[in-house]
Amino acid sequence: MAKIKKPNKAGGMHSVNSAFKQVLQSKRVKSNIKNLLKVNKDGGFDCPGCAWGDSEEGFVHFCENGAKAIAWESTERKLTNAFFQQHTVSKLKKQSDYWLEYQGRLSQPMRYNAKTDKYEPTSWDGAITLIKNHLIAVESPDQVEFYTSGRASNEASYLYQLFGRVFGTNNFPDCSNMCHEASGVALKESIGVGKGTVVLDDFYKADAIFVFGQNPGTNHPRMMSALRKAAKGGCKIVSINNLKEIALQKFASPQQPLELLTGKSTSISQLYLTPKLGTDFALIRGIAKTIIDKFPNAIDKSFIEAHTIAFENYVKAVKQTEWSQIEEQTGVSKARIAEAAEIFAHSEKVISTWAMGITQHKHSVATIKELSNLHLMMGQIGKEGAGLSPVRGHSNVQGNRTMGINEKPSLSFLNKLSAQFDIPMPQKMGHNVQSALTALYEKRSSILICLGGNLAAAAPDTQYTAEAMSQAKLNVQISTKLNRSHLMVSKDALILPCLGRTEIDIQGSGPQQITVEDTFSMVHASAGTSAPPSEYCLSETDIIARIANAVLKECADQSLKKIDWLALRDDYSLIRNLIANSIDGFVDFNQKLKQKHGFHLANSAANRQWNTQSGKATFSACDIPSSLYSEQTDNLIAAYTAKKEQVFTLQSLRSHDQYNTTIYGMDDRYRGIKNQRKVLFINENDAKKMHLQEGQRVEIESIWEGNTTRKINDFKLVFYDIPRGNVAAYYPETNPLVPINSVGDHSYTPTSKSIPVVIRASLNTKIIDIITN
Repeated sequence: MAKIKKPNKAGGMHSVNSAFKQVLQSKRVKSNIKNLLKVNKDGGFDCPGCAWGDSEEGFVHFCENGAKAIAWESTERKLTNAFFQQHTVSKLKKQSDYWLEYQGRLSQPMRYNAKTDKYEPTSWDGAITLIKNHLIAVESPDQVEFYTSGRASNEASYLYQLFGRVFGTNNFPDCSNMCHEASGVALKESIGVGKGTVVLDDFYKADAIFVFGQNPGTNHPRMMSALRKAAKGGCKIVSINNLKEIALQKFASPQQPLELLTGKSTSISQLYLTPKLGTDFALIRGIAKTIIDKFPNAIDKSFIEAHTIAFENYVKAVKQTEWSQIEEQTGVSKARIAEAAEIFAHSEKVISTWAMGITQHKHSVATIKELSNLHLMMGQIGKEGAGLSPVRGHSNVQGNRTMGINEKPSLSFLNKLSAQFDIPMPQKMGHNVQSALTALYEKRSSILICLGGNLAAAAPDTQYTAEAMSQAKLNVQISTKLNRSHLMVSKDALILPCLGRTEIDIQGSGPQQITVEDTFSMVHASAGTSAPPSEYCLSETDIIARIANAVLKECADQSLKKIDWLALRDDYSLIRNLIANSIDGFVDFNQKLKQKHGFHLANSAANRQWNTQSGKATFSACDIPSSLYSEQTDNLIAAYTAKKEQVFTLQSLRSHDQYNTTIYGMDDRYRGIKNQRKVLFINENDAKKMHLQEGQRVEIESIWEGNTTRKINDFKLVFYDIPRGNVAAYYPETNPLVPINSVGDHSYTPTSKSIPVVIRASLNTKIIDIITN
């Protein structure tokens, strides 16, 4: 196998070429060029990709992956009845995730026929009636799972949670359960609010930015413009990631002619540390220990005294931590950690930002609390250019939560809803993704309704998830494109085609606009400009309103009939009036939307107001976890080691031609991978120690208690700059290795970034070796 050739910088002309390649493939070139000129602008629509904030600078406000997302959604290809008559569900299951979505936009409601194993056309009235009949027949509302994707608008999300709660359940499993749940849990306990405390402008005022467990060049490319501008302004950027990602080293802005047309680029990171997977807690503890020992005068004692509790306990825990433990766990020397600590200590304004490289571990909540400790100790929160910034994924995943998509809602929120509508709201905690799938698997739940997303490809333990979803008596998928979740059926199922973010939404009162909330708590209006792909595509809000109206008018309880769902469908401003009356920060919602660039939701912690039990920010005095795993898993690992098998820690990740579960192509340009996805990145020395060669095919088996064997095969080894003992591969291909009950403490997020695995040469490789020899 030839050595992979990685680029020497991210961005540049390659990004432009890649973006417009997708535009050409969409077969709607003129329409999508117009879309790109309107995305993330006032009077246009919010990008259906990531949740990064919108800059007011520049002529174009899209990135490479945003262009891909728009072209992928706004495509000329359509799925009609003819397609479904050619393909049984059993046949479709054999296709790749890329192939399924590539077929184009869903264009009419379809109902699954178990006898023919095919989807067949149905009317909207027929689809709504089927859902109504199933819902009113359940023994308990808690047998229904209302799943939500992060692309749903604020209006759709609010209506969805309102319907679910009026129906009688808090079962709102959400995509955030699988990504940033740990951020919300940890920040809520530490500083009293489960969101980041900074706005985009703070990145341009920071003296130092610490980037943890994140690859923005692929996952949030617009963030690279902010990092580039910060670096150009003298900000010191410290990247902490076990993989050496090219975008965090050198970036050429496609919007800067000199960098676009020449070989020039901007150096991003002044310091790049590569700790072993799952050891960020220990590294952050090392930074804090260095500051306490070497730079005590940099500690903000006045802030600590005025705004925090339990600092003494934290200092005691830090001083008791041995450097030998920190260095052994992280694989990073004391001297290198001290370099990061010196930058932190000597910077007046510091931002720490992170993504799923931090949140998808067993000890993620404790790690984010430790990062909060560091900021609290230095007074680096609640001032311009400083604070904590979890970078969310989907474009409105944060807004979903703000609107009440939460399986564990606060009592105050439920009380507000009850008072507003004079309807009692359910008090029992609902299901997150893990408990929802478990309930479906065990047949304690019987109906699954998915507002967007691709749960089958996003969730862990692929076989378990497939069986769980297929247990549902009714599987309803509100979607723009065909995906694997539509195929997890056994009895009744519906595919309901909806509008995309790029498309015009006309209801009874005329054209509508929706709203979204970005990762910086900025709320924007969004209105699509393209014609819908079919007259049968309805907005998500319309679909929810129709279901709610049909179900609740059948209820014997007259109080449940008070809400005029169809009036809300006809005029989204009426929904925003309801939001204004029941959710903090949205007073005069419709009026605020007229502000240029949207409006900001106040953040209590950013204002140094702490909504914690004590009324102050809280230091956490946890010890460094002794292991990435549970004691039982450690015992199993020891058994493998005793058999002379080397155990690795695997992380799943995205390729550059991918956004979440959507795969735009088979390349990963920044890592030098072409036309393939079944690859395993491994340290060359680890491979040679096992007598494995680059390009060799291997099987990967995860280690977990129980009798289930979780194994994937035929992955090609790729030598990469990664710490020894760590390996990496793409998801959803690696999802089968993540056990359904391997979750983060207190967050229940899948541990997709710390999977203990063993690697063996594939059987076919062994046969080839024998023949060759």
